[in-house]
Amino acid sequence: MAQLAQTSSGPISRVISRPRLLLGFGVLAGPMYVTVALAQAFTREGFDLLRHPWSFLANGDLGWIQTLNFVLTALATIAAAAGMRRALAPGRGAQWAPVLIGAFGAGMIGAALFPADPAMGFPAGTPEGPGAITLSGTLHMAVGGVGFLCAVAACYVLASRFARDGRKGWAWYSRVTGTLFLGSFIGIASGGGIAWSNLAFVAGILALWIWMSLVSLNLSRSA
Repeated sequence: MAQLAQTSSGPISRVISRPRLLLGFGVLAGPMYVTVALAQAFTREGFDLLRHPWSFLANGDLGWIQTLNFVLTALATIAAAAGMRRALAPGRGAQWAPVLIGAFGAGMIGAALFPADPAMGFPAGTPEGPGAITLSGTLHMAVGGVGFLCAVAACYVLASRFARDGRKGWAWYSRVTGTLFLGSFIGIASGGGIAWSNLAFVAGILALWIWMSLVSLNLSRSA
């Protein structure tokens, strides 16, 4: 909880607690990731939101931008997980929710280290079609998939915690977010390159990051 401290010059200033500061990264992680990804999606030659997942942005001469976006967002997410551990303790979910959110962040670092394979005409000059499957592309899908499933599990774990605390609205919101994101992930995993599955996954990503920001903000108020 925020405390009041006397500064050397005399006025009283507000000192932000460590958990609240860490949860602040959780509030900002999603907006940062989405803003940077969409800015590239609308400006990079050959990228099509209807066909290409955001992971493709890590390829090409400007791929370093999305790679850095992955890493910074991952670090912010892991910081938020540390804040959640303090904000949720003691009680149900205090151990597993932060672990799962942290694993989601770690999955993003893995996705940055192992870029997706170029395919479907992106980056510009890449032949149409699924393209060659490399070890990097395989690991990208593997670590990304594990991270996504951990995020889904975190939604359900926190839903259980909220329900136990009598916060039914937050419990249902967490369950719906986890279910929607899981459905969108299954859709893109089984129908990559199809417009509806790609757009559904974009919607799932947005829903997950909005949930992450709102949960972090809510928990920070009592941290």
